[in-house]
Amino acid sequence: MQPTLIEGFKPFSFRFYQSVERFRVEEIPLHPPTGRGEYLRLKILKRDLSTWRLLSVLQKATGAQERQIGYAGLKDKAATAIQYFTLPLRYEKELKNLKTERIELLEVSRDRSPLKMGALRGNRFRILLDRITPSEAQRLIGQAKVFESSGIPNYFGYQRFGEDGRSWEQGRQIAQSGKRLKGSREKLLVAAWQSHLFNRWLSERVRASQIIRAQSEVEAAKNLQWPRELIQALRTQPGFFKLFQGDLLRKVPDGKKLFGCRDPLQDAQAFARKRLTVTGLLPGAKVWRARSDARHLEAPWDDEELTALPGDRRDAWIWPEDLSGKILPDQEALELEFTLPPGAYATTLLEELAQRSLAPKPESDSTKVESQRHRAKSAPDKKNRSKKRRER
Repeated sequence: MQPTLIEGFKPFSFRFYQSVERFRVEEIPLHPPTGRGEYLRLKILKRDLSTWRLLSVLQKATGAQERQIGYAGLKDKAATAIQYFTLPLRYEKELKNLKTERIELLEVSRDRSPLKMGALRGNRFRILLDRITPSEAQRLIGQAKVFESSGIPNYFGYQRFGEDGRSWEQGRQIAQSGKRLKGSREKLLVAAWQSHLFNRWLSERVRASQIIRAQSEVEAAKNLQWPRELIQALRTQPGFFKLFQGDLLRKVPDGKKLFGCRDPLQDAQAFARKRLTVTGLLPGAKVWRARSDARHLEAPWDDEELTALPGDRRDAWIWPEDLSGKILPDQEALELEFTLPPGAYATTLLEELAQRSLAPKPESDSTKVESQRHRAKSAPDKKNRSKKRRER
């Protein structure tokens, strides 16, 4: 499913693919370490390694159990990433066992409490795009800076849904089976189902905002099948993304308490000034749901029987920060840097700029067979070369 994109500008053409050389991300902690306490805070650089695999390496190196290792976020394998972890102080001596080509321990400090998921101020990205001319690169930087003030939809990226983009289907089956979840894999699949529902809801809200912006009141009312009076009221709101009575909002940047939208026009003015944002539903146990008009728009993308995981509210609209770009004319490339809130995907910003999906195409069965044949064919050659080196 390709989410609805903002549009309103000429799409940018560039090549993007994720690798350790071209994709770098660094976590920005919520607070600095205290310098004292019963926990070690580790600053670790990892290359070509998932967070799950790194947790396994930490367990084997130190003897700590997984539940004793604190971390604030998950990072992709195909990237160079700087992440923070916490361990109980008693494992300090065992850190000398943490030796691998793909992991570098940058800093060790003391802290009073373990890290918890989401305890980040944001993530700083540096991404290389190529096959883009200097003039187009300059235009892209300009449009990305527009997003700093206007914001973008906070979709879950394609990485959330597996190689074929369909892991949410398995998650739906598991969630609707009513059984108790077994292991982290089943939890991830059900989380993909939650994410899929969120993306569908947000895509519909963006589509409605597009129609209200681009069409007359009569046309918009007809296409959306909403009262013309509602369209008139929504058009008075500043900004692209429209708020509705009953939306659940929170203050930006550090507000955690949710509150209902009672005056859409007044809240939309604060929203346009980046003082608050609207949240979307991740269905599950014990979660707040929208009310009134907003609930009417949310209900089709709710799974009220999903209780196997806790529910949550996710920011639906975010603003990139500290955006800059370095144009590399000799390479026809652009090095783009920006900061996003925790949980946001850098690829969603890139897809808004490209106006297309950037998800890599899964290998077809014939391609997989051909790759296996190539590996099988080349294996004896490698063995013979190794044998010849030994003979020399």
